[in-house]
Amino acid sequence: MVVYTSSASAAVFNDKDDDDDDQDMKDESSWSDVEFIRSMWSYAGPNMISKIETERAALEFADKHGLDRVTLLPSFVVGPFLCPSLPGSVQVALIMIMGIEDQYKHIINASMVHVDDVASAHIFLLHYPNAKGRYNCSSHTITINEMTEFLSAKYPQLPISTAEVFKWDRRLQNTWPLIEEDLLDGGFVFMYELDEMFDGAVQCCKEKGFLN
Repeated sequence: MVVYTSSASAAVFNDKDDDDDDQDMKDESSWSDVEFIRSMWSYAGPNMISKIETERAALEFADKHGLDRVTLLPSFVVGPFLCPSLPGSVQVALIMIMGIEDQYKHIINASMVHVDDVASAHIFLLHYPNAKGRYNCSSHTITINEMTEFLSAKYPQLPISTAEVFKWDRRLQNTWPLIEEDLLDGGFVFMYELDEMFDGAVQCCKEKGFLN
């Protein structure tokens, strides 16, 4: 069994109409649209496209060589980190704390998961006898307005910018929340809440000098 780590960015970005009820959530069959990502002119666009193309290549390679392969698609991975640099997903999760207003568009409708839950999901799939296909891995989804309320209440001592200070590309509202029914139906249990994700991330950022 091979567990390939992809990304939710390979599943959530497309140009479907907002009033399409069938597109209000993204399951394991969903794929992002490369041309739509290019049209957003995002600095993260090349990274998103690489996630799509490498996952497709990995699927093709596994099928060609008869490999027993499943794919895990984590959303923004948040929590404590070991690396000396600031992980991109942690930075995105904390942009309202850091005041990076030109990046607020990335958390209009953000799905997140604790780093330890991602590690546990990999182990779970390696031992799950019925594992096959793709598995979304995201325990929480939070809108930018909910994020403002959550962070302001949790960290009253920190300057939390509000969502009203910027205008976003409305097309990014087509980045729908993930659903992870296949992972949960298999018996996996997410252990961490938003509080623990942000506590771990903020503490690490303070220790490593990314936050005062």
